Amino acid sequence: MIEYPVPPDVSSSPLPFSPATKVGNLIFVSGQASTDEKGQIVSDTFENEFRRSLEHVRRILRACGSDLDKVARVNAYVKNATDLPQYNQLYREYFKPPFPARTTITNCLGKVLFEIDVIAVTG
Repeated sequence: MIEYPVPPDVSSSPLPFSPATKVGNLIFVSGQASTDEKGQIVSDTFENEFRRSLEHVRRILRACGSDLDKVARVNAYVKNATDLPQYNQLYREYFKPPFPARTTITNCLGKVLFEIDVIAVTG
């Protein structure tokens, strides 16, 4: 069975996707970027966009009975490759060894500087 948890404090997007889907003990979190409570993009510094995105992920995971320490897989999108050193530094604040499996794509994205999606487990 697939569940579609919608945490009350997570912004809704005008785009056609769910913030997360839950299948058994797996949680698939859709791409989270720097947005406000109405799903509108909040342009900011790379650090602030990163932190806003990760806090969205954290709220979604907690609403699903999980947290960042239960993340198994990270896909990250960094608009400018020059932000990679800062990305790796900030990443270490949110994820601890042993780190989740990770793919990072650079020189991408349009209006935002950072976006992230994750797969996590519950329990």
